[in-house]
Formats: sequence, structure tokens, C-alpha cells
Amino acid sequence: MSPAVKEKNHVRLVFLGAAGVGKTALIRRFLMDTFEPKHRRTVEELHSKEYEVSGATVKVEILDTSGSYSFPAMRKLSIQNSDAFALVYAVDDAESFESVKSLREEILEVKEDKFPPIVVVGNKAESGGERQVPAEDALSLVELDWNSRFVETSAKDNENVLEVFKELLQQANLPSRLSPALCKRRETLPKEQALRPPMNKTNSCSVC
Repeated sequence: MSPAVKEKNHVRLVFLGAAGVGKTALIRRFLMDTFEPKHRRTVEELHSKEYEVSGATVKVEILDTSGSYSFPAMRKLSIQNSDAFALVYAVDDAESFESVKSLREEILEVKEDKFPPIVVVGNKAESGGERQVPAEDALSLVELDWNSRFVETSAKDNENVLEVFKELLQQANLPSRLSPALCKRRETLPKEQALRPPMNKTNSCSVC
């Protein structure tokens, strides 16, 4: 098997963001469809899932990183070894959105790529929450200025969580045939929610 084919059958996704924004909650919601309201401090956890697609094994690794900036070397290594990035902030925490900006700059520097595969995730967008980061402002910056993908989610209410992972896998250039396998393992897909402004982009996620 050629190296190019191997790359397509193995991908690592990394979740980065400030402490308490819900990185672990998003991953747990996707993998186990559970939600734990109590925040627990994460240092680094690697989750691995394998999918059988068209007779081939596709391995997806999901790296959950610490929100603490006391581990800069670990964070740099995580960036170096990953294929696509979810930069997570909380819509009720403006400072966490500033952290996303810094993390993006670090990714650009480490990967030496002007357009790395990034999905910016505004979590905690459940109804009734106090908002500090307007969706329109985040959308404009992320998709128009950065040319990256923006999604608002609620790990608590299971809104748009699957969309984040579908977009990450798409940007990581995994075969599109993975999408049915990804959807099949979920008995109930989240309904479309108006948690983000309408988009008119040609590269928006259309799989599944």
C-alpha cells in the first residue's frame, strides 16, 4: 500500500481550546452520546475508533488536550502530529474566543501552512445561555478572514456535534465513503438547528 493511501486511512483530530469550554464534553457526546455537566480537568486523552469501509479499515484518532497553557511543549507536539483541528471556545466566554485566535496562530506557525484544516467551534450555544460572543462576529472572522469552517454547538443538548466531526473528517481528506459508516453508528442524528447563521459556501459539509 502506498504512503498516500495509508494517509487516507488513518487520521488524527485534535481538540484545542481554553479550560472549561467543553472539548471533552463534545468528544464524549460524539463517542458515547453522554453528557457530564461537571467539568473535570483534562491533561491529554487519545481516543481511537476504527471503521470498516469497503473492505478497508479506517482509523480515526481523537486527541483531547488540556486547556491549561502550562503545557506548551505538549500542545506543540499535539499540533505537529495531528491532521485536522477543532478550536473550541464557549459562546458565553469572550476570553476563550481570544484563546482560539492565539491557538490558530500557533497552528499556522507549527504546521507552516496558511490554510490548515481548522473547524472553529462555539460551544455552549444552548438556549437560555448568556452569550458574550455574537455568532455573526465569529462567523465573519472565521469563514471570511480565516477561510476556515465555523459551527456553533451544544454538547449539553447534542446540537451540531456530529456536524463538527463530519467537517473535520472531510477537511482531513478521508474518503467520502467513510460518511455512511460514521452516520450508521449513530442511531439518531441531531436535527438541523438554527444555531449558526446561514452559509453560502461551496466547501460546506454536505456529506451524509
